[in-house]
Amino acid sequence: MFREGENENRIPSGCAISGIFSKKGERISGESIIKSISVMHDRSNGLGGGFAGYGIYPEYKDFYALHIFYDTQAAKDECEKYLERCFEIVNLSKIPIKKTRKITNEPLIWRYFVYPLPVRLADSHLDEDEYVVRRVIKINSEIKGAYVFSSGKNMGVFKAVGFPEDVGEFYRLAEYEGYSWTAHGRYPTNTPGWWGGAHPFAMLDYSIVHNGEISSYDANRRYIEMFGYKCTLLTDTEAITYIFDYLVRRMGLTIEEAASVVAAPFWSTINKKEPQEAERLKYLRNIFSSLLITGPFSILLGYTGGIMALNDRLKLRSMVVGERGDRVYMASEEAAIRVIEPDLDRIYAPKGGQPVIVKLNDDVKI
Repeated sequence: MFREGENENRIPSGCAISGIFSKKGERISGESIIKSISVMHDRSNGLGGGFAGYGIYPEYKDFYALHIFYDTQAAKDECEKYLERCFEIVNLSKIPIKKTRKITNEPLIWRYFVYPLPVRLADSHLDEDEYVVRRVIKINSEIKGAYVFSSGKNMGVFKAVGFPEDVGEFYRLAEYEGYSWTAHGRYPTNTPGWWGGAHPFAMLDYSIVHNGEISSYDANRRYIEMFGYKCTLLTDTEAITYIFDYLVRRMGLTIEEAASVVAAPFWSTINKKEPQEAERLKYLRNIFSSLLITGPFSILLGYTGGIMALNDRLKLRSMVVGERGDRVYMASEEAAIRVIEPDLDRIYAPKGGQPVIVKLNDDVKI
């Protein structure tokens, strides 16, 4: 969907992604990730930009931070009544913004720090995370005009319709600090540009920024929706987020194993592995065959304590990784890394289908 007067030439490799991570857990200003993604301005068209920051809410680190868009006051009233029935709300406020002519038609944007009401949680016979997931899905699928777009602990997603550098200014991200940041500049080709459809997509602390197109979306969506997820936000990237939540949180796979599901090696590659590794990969590919993601993609997965970069098996989308000391940088273009760290110890392009996983040092507590 294009706006009148914008460039209508399709950009097959469009969209921009960028990430910064401190293995020491040092808190990095949001200004750095804005600077990085702004270098790739021409890879997006103003129909979506966004960021995810980890470690940004240390004073509320034990509570779920719900970021919610409301189309109307009536939707807000209905959603808040539901939240009060399910959660103890320890703090609520508008998310601070800076009005700008470049970001317009914004919905009501609110933030709630919550934890499940003990009686409700006990009656549900669920753990805390699954309890929150089911409430988020219910809001997004049943309360018209209310969209929970972030629901993790000590992290938050900030997104809008606009170029990413303008979105960062709109949300005053220079005032936030976190040990991990991801960013996205969107160039939608098959889905509309709207606030809920901008990246990142998140469920609990898992967040995804994505460059590419998923040709397997219908198969992926039908499978993941069998387990209670509902894809309501009109873009294929939402399904990727739910896939990782399902594989890692619910099925207990490691991040590396989950990567071996969504970007499963070709059978010819598996057959060349050592017998034990080949059997493991065959098992994952067979048991989760419907979660293989096909089509060109590069993604950054943010999660508590780590970040992962992953290309499709044929590496049809660009991805560059740079390292300097304890800092790791990931982006669609080298220029987006060099602008914030020109003197790198190492820079390389990950191979197709092989994840780059970076975690906090073992002695770091967040």
